[in-house]
Amino acid sequence: MPNRLIHETSPYLLQHAHNPVDWFPWGDDAFAKARAEDKPVFLSIGYSACHWCHVMERESFENEAIAEILNRDFVSIKVDREERPDIDAIYMQAVQLMTGQGGWPMSMFLTPDGRPFYGGTYFPPVDRYGTPGFGRVLEHVAESYRSRRSDVEEAGDEVRKAIASSLQVDAGRAPIEHSALDEAAARIARNFDRANGGFGTAPKFPPSMTLDFLMQVENRQSAGAPEDYRAIVMNTLVKMALGGIYDQIGGGFHRYSTDALWLVPHFEKMLYDNALLARLYTRAWQWTHEPFFARVANEILQFVVREMTSVEGGFYSTLDADSEGVEGKFYVWSRAEVLQVLGDVDGPPFCALFDVTDAGNWESHNILHVPRDPQTVASELGMPLEELNAIVPRARVKLYEARAKRIWPGRDNKILSGWNGWMLGAFAEAALAFDDYHDIVRRSADFLAARIDANGRLKRHANIAGVLGDYAGVAWGLTLAYEALHERRWLDAANVLLDQIVTRFSDEERGGFFDTPVDHEALLTRPKDLFDNATPSGNSVACEVLLRHALLVGRDEYASIASRAIESILPVALRYPSAFGFLLGTAEWRSGRPKEISITGDVASDEFRSLQRIVGASYLPHRVFVAGRDSFDLPLMRGRPIELVMAYVCEGYACQDPTADLKRLRELLGQ
Repeated sequence: MPNRLIHETSPYLLQHAHNPVDWFPWGDDAFAKARAEDKPVFLSIGYSACHWCHVMERESFENEAIAEILNRDFVSIKVDREERPDIDAIYMQAVQLMTGQGGWPMSMFLTPDGRPFYGGTYFPPVDRYGTPGFGRVLEHVAESYRSRRSDVEEAGDEVRKAIASSLQVDAGRAPIEHSALDEAAARIARNFDRANGGFGTAPKFPPSMTLDFLMQVENRQSAGAPEDYRAIVMNTLVKMALGGIYDQIGGGFHRYSTDALWLVPHFEKMLYDNALLARLYTRAWQWTHEPFFARVANEILQFVVREMTSVEGGFYSTLDADSEGVEGKFYVWSRAEVLQVLGDVDGPPFCALFDVTDAGNWESHNILHVPRDPQTVASELGMPLEELNAIVPRARVKLYEARAKRIWPGRDNKILSGWNGWMLGAFAEAALAFDDYHDIVRRSADFLAARIDANGRLKRHANIAGVLGDYAGVAWGLTLAYEALHERRWLDAANVLLDQIVTRFSDEERGGFFDTPVDHEALLTRPKDLFDNATPSGNSVACEVLLRHALLVGRDEYASIASRAIESILPVALRYPSAFGFLLGTAEWRSGRPKEISITGDVASDEFRSLQRIVGASYLPHRVFVAGRDSFDLPLMRGRPIELVMAYVCEGYACQDPTADLKRLRELLGQ
C-alpha cells in the first residue's frame, strides 16, 4: 500500500511513496496529528540525487522493524529540500547548531509545534563506526519525549531562539569601497591550491562565484594587482575542466570532487552548478579569448539542451549520482570497454590521453580525465599532436553512443523557477557571446514569464509558492534574456518581480530581504539566507538585478535599496569572503562605473549584428545593454534615432560620440 506521498509531484517524495513508513508531506495535517496524539515529529529532508538519502531509504525506511517504531511513536514528515528551501534553511541551521555539521539526508526530531530538539544527518540501521543505529536513536528519542518532556521543551526553545538569531544577522553596515573588496580578494587568494587549482583541500566544490569575483577585481586592478588573480582563475578553470569532476564524454560538471585533484567526483549533476559554470566559462572566454573556455562553456550548454531540457522550455533539476544502485556506474569505464568501442587505432591513444588503464584509477574502474599535457602524450606515442587531437572528438561521439545504451541515472524532472532563471541567464550570456542559443533563450524566457500570475506572484514548482531565490533568479534570467535578444516583454516581466521583492520580501529594519514573503506560511522563524554557498543567495541576486534595472529602466530607488542591502551584509562578507562570491561581485558593480550601451536601428540588420557581436565578445562584467524598437522609451534610448544603426556608450554620467565603426566601438568598450 502506498503512503500519502503517492499524491505528491516531487520525484524525491515519490521515491518514498511505497515505504512502510507512514509518511506525511509537510503541512498542517501532520502537525495536527502530532498534537492530537502527543507525539514528536520525525522530519526527514533530502533530495532525489542525494546518494546517502538513497542509502538511508534502503537501510531504514524500507526496514519493517524501523518503520514500525516510526509509525508507533512518531509522526513522520518527508520534505524535498529543493521544493522547500525555506524549511531546509531553518532545520539545517538547527542540525548545525546541534552537531557542528550538516548535510543530507537531514534527520530532525521536533515537538508538535515544530521546535527541533534533537537531530543529525545519516544514521545507519544498526550501530556502526561509532554512530548509533537509527532504531536505537528512535527508541531513545521517543523515551526522552515521554519521560523528560521538560528537558525536550527547554531544548526546543533554546534551539528556536538560536536559529532565529543566526538566520537574521545584524552585523552593522560597511561602506562599499574598492579597498575593502581588494582585501576580500586577497584573503580568498591566500587559500589557493597552487598545485591543483581551486581553494583549500578535499572535498572541493567548483568555486564559480569566487572565481567570477576575482576576475572582476583583476579586470579593475589590471597590472596593479598585488596577486596574479588571472593565473588563479585560469589554472582552476583548466584543472576542473580536465578533471574527473567534468564529464569528459557528455559534458557538464558533477557536484563536487571528493579529492583535491578534481579526479573523483560525487557523480550527481545539478542544474544550478552547470548554470553557474557555463556562465563562468563564457565570461572567461570573453576575458581571455582562449578557445578552450568557449569549448567547455558550449559543451555544458549542449549537455543541458540534450539531457536537462523539457519540451516546454523549462530545465530539469538534477541527474542522480547512482544508476542500478551504484554511484558513478553510468560514467566509469574499463580499458577493455573503451578499446572495444574505439578499436585498435583510436583506442590506445585515447586511453593514454584520458588515463584509462587496466588497473583503473578509481575502484578498479576508470574515471576519464586528462592529467597530462596532450603534447607530452603525443610525443610519447610518436604521433603529431594534430592527429591525437583529431581522435578525441570522434572518440567522444562513439563513447557517448555506447554509454547511452547503459541504464541511465534517475532524473529529477522538477522545474524550479529560481534554478531555471540562473540557467536562462547562462544561455542568455552565451547567446550574446557566441551568437547562438537564441531559440533556447526565447523558449525558456517565455516559459518562465508565463509562471508569473496576474498579481505578479510566482510559483517555485507545482503549487508551491516562490521564495526570494525564485523571484530574484527569474528576474535575473529574464533581464539577461532581454539584453541578449532585446525583447521588451521580458524586461517588463522582470520588473514586476522586482516590485514584488521590494514590497513583500524587504527587511525594513536591517536592510536586505527575507527568504519568504510577508504573507508566507508561518514557520518556526522567517529565514534570511545571506551566504553564497552552492548557489547564490536570493539577497545577492536580488541586489544585482536591482542595480541593473536602476540603469535599464531609470528606477534610482532600486539602486538605493540594493546599496543598503549590500552594506548590511558586507561586514560578514568581508570576514568570510569565500562564502560571499556573488555578493562581492555585486558590490564590485556598485563600487564601479558600469558601461551603459545602447544600439539603435533594426536588430535584424547585418550592421546591428556586427556591432552586437563586438559587445558579446567583450568582457564587460558591469554593463547594461539596450536595443530594440520597443525599447525607445527607456532612458538609454530616448532622443536617439530609431532607424539609424549606431552604438552609444556611456559611463559615469558621461557619454561618448556615437559610432557605427567596429574598431571605435572596441576602443570605447576598452577591448
